[in-house]
Amino acid sequence: MSQDGSGVDLDTSLGYLLKQVHTALRSAMDAALRPLGMTVPQYACLELLAQRPGLSNSELARGVFVSRQSMNVLLQALERDGLVSRPEQPVVGRALPVKLTPLGSKRLKAASEAANAVEGRLRRGLAMDEEQHLRALLGSRLAELRGE
Repeated sequence: MSQDGSGVDLDTSLGYLLKQVHTALRSAMDAALRPLGMTVPQYACLELLAQRPGLSNSELARGVFVSRQSMNVLLQALERDGLVSRPEQPVVGRALPVKLTPLGSKRLKAASEAANAVEGRLRRGLAMDEEQHLRALLGSRLAELRGE
């Protein structure tokens, strides 16, 4: 409770601190990717496609944390810019698997370097065992909140 008893004490709230870290990380990523003409969701989409080629719109939306409608708009922009390609007709079912183009792979390389620099700032000053411990703590809290 806060000092006046009205709710959460923001000074000790883990959720509030995590939100602050998330916001700072997002701002730093936005700033790092902006000179490359890329947004965080676009970068995340290209990174997912590089690691898991052929994902559907729905799978990408879940992985990038956007709605399917937002993902469709994002994919249209990436396709228009020549960074991804999709078949005209579904190969199986209704899904249109998305693939990186050679230009998309090139742009992803530059974006990954920028994103890795931001991640490096996030890890700066942490010993390897501290980083592993932080990962384990965050992973266990995520599982707890998901009910796993």
